Amino acid sequence: MKTKCGMLMLTAFITIIGVCRAQDLQKKTYTEQYRPQVHFSPKAHWVNDPNGMVYFNHTYHLFFQYYPKDIIWGPMHWGHAVSKDLVHWKELPIALYPDSLGYIFSGSAVVDSNNTSGFGKKGKIPMVAIFTHHNPKGEKAGTEVFQNQSIAYSLDNGATWTKYTGNPVLKNPGIKDFRDPKVMWYAKQKKWVMTLATKDHITFYSALDLKNWKKESEFGLREGAHGGVWECPDLFPLKLNGKTYWVLVVNLNPGGPNGGSATQYFVGSFDGHQFTPTDTQTRWLDYGPDEYAGITWSNTGSRKIFLGWMSNWEYANQVPTAKWRNAMTIPRDLHLKQSKQGIVIASAPVPELANINGNTSVSKNVLVDKTLDLNAKVNKLQSQYVLKLVPAQLKGYTIKLSNKKGEEVLIGYDDVKGQYFIDRTKSGRTDFQKDFSGRFTAPRLSTSKSTDLTIVVDKASVEIFADGGLTTMTAVYFPNEDYTNLVVNVDGMLKLSTLTITGLKSIWK
Repeated sequence: MKTKCGMLMLTAFITIIGVCRAQDLQKKTYTEQYRPQVHFSPKAHWVNDPNGMVYFNHTYHLFFQYYPKDIIWGPMHWGHAVSKDLVHWKELPIALYPDSLGYIFSGSAVVDSNNTSGFGKKGKIPMVAIFTHHNPKGEKAGTEVFQNQSIAYSLDNGATWTKYTGNPVLKNPGIKDFRDPKVMWYAKQKKWVMTLATKDHITFYSALDLKNWKKESEFGLREGAHGGVWECPDLFPLKLNGKTYWVLVVNLNPGGPNGGSATQYFVGSFDGHQFTPTDTQTRWLDYGPDEYAGITWSNTGSRKIFLGWMSNWEYANQVPTAKWRNAMTIPRDLHLKQSKQGIVIASAPVPELANINGNTSVSKNVLVDKTLDLNAKVNKLQSQYVLKLVPAQLKGYTIKLSNKKGEEVLIGYDDVKGQYFIDRTKSGRTDFQKDFSGRFTAPRLSTSKSTDLTIVVDKASVEIFADGGLTTMTAVYFPNEDYTNLVVNVDGMLKLSTLTITGLKSIWK
């Protein structure tokens, strides 16, 4: 009896020790230098495109391009994480592994509520992933048909996946770049529509069962930016003043407005067969250097939630992190607004971000006489906060994030040029790639005489949302120590109607 009790006590002790060690490891894992504290990044190794994003059974699923053996790009898998609130994430085991058909490139996932695929069993609704099989042997051999579209399904809420034995379901017709299927249910015609990146334009396909696809139409041969290959497209409806418009998101690499990777979009109409833009203007969803491969979650109804990869292919493999490499942006709600450019997208951090709000400081009618020192308000926030300011007049200003080493990032508005900017020339580590350092700009799109700016600051990144989110910019940086100082500078005087600083708690604690 004593021996049995002793064994039980020993087992309980070992269990407690194991839990404590796991908790300690978790804390160490997410406290490395440059590790994002309010953005998703995997525990270790390489990450790029978000893909397969779907909402099902009160859970947001985030799949992502992942290489589990190194911090540089390699044979692609689908990593997997889940969240109840878009803020706190739990990383799960790898969902999809490479196989004889190739690596698992980007794609999408849908909830097949009507069981059109026939994968549902015993009343279980299938989640279906649609992805690109990338055959490296075919690519090395110089063929044009090494990318094909395949599917897999899950009957246990995404915990395990079964690849369809009939893969690939859409074979390459002879196009070198033939990838990144984003699939949606088009209810009017009771069919699935696939938006596929094909070289430097888009091809639409349709299917009744997610297995047998036929070509519908093409778009983009003469529209939009063509500085590089088109990738990671998305098609979805949004309403403005009661009218439905269709938005086509297309990621481009290279050829972005500030160099390298970027996300462009078009607004128009879609009839189940063809997309028709309202005009031929090139519009950018994010003007910063570090948002790419952004798409939206499926199965969220009229709400469209966008997430991008917070990096740039110009230097994604070289950034100075040691255990993991790259992260995702803050999830963003998308809306349509009227601007001087016509109908455009406005982006905003999801309101769920308030779940990690810390202390908030609100000041009204603040007069900035050349310089406003906010160091005392932010130096205990560990470089994790949201800054919101509303100038009383449209005037230029510069916000400086800095540390004791003299490293700095400048953010602000140039009223002479009518541009917002992020300058990371003196931001810290910039030597790993020749084009990383620099000043990046974005046009002011609002016609209003008033202005506002929201900045989400994390350990090594900043995202700005200007003029109600009409202008958005994202940038990463790598200071040698945290930016604990915050100063607002103006040429002369500037009145701020409102100045708000809200600390953000780590999503990993």
